[in-house]
Amino acid sequence: MRRLQRGRERERTVAANAEGFQDPPAEVLAAAAAASWLLASPARLHIMWVLAQGESDVSHLAARVGGALPAVSQHLSRLRRAGLVRSRRDGRRQVYYVDDPEIVTVIHVMFGQLAARSAETLLHPGSRPAYASG
Repeated sequence: MRRLQRGRERERTVAANAEGFQDPPAEVLAAAAAASWLLASPARLHIMWVLAQGESDVSHLAARVGGALPAVSQHLSRLRRAGLVRSRRDGRRQVYYVDDPEIVTVIHVMFGQLAARSAETLLHPGSRPAYASG
């Protein structure tokens, strides 16, 4: 057990770069990858965008994102299990919301950056967005 702990400490030390930042631990990388996978769905991204604006119940979300009620409910269940969305009971309705201001910030920044890149591409049709290079 000690050997494993020393190995992890050594890995963290080696991961430190010149600026003093360390690479995130494997557990954090795994959680980020799982959240990224969940947000790879346009429907779930749309739901997160709507919930970043304020709380909503399933029927309003379904109408807003143009999805079937069962599908939106399934997406919400996955987002809730991942800790990206929370819910509370309001009478007979289940109301969903994003209560982490940092997640809301990430959503706003991501959409803002992509919208700006999209607008730039529309202004200069021959150019490729930076994320499309490879």
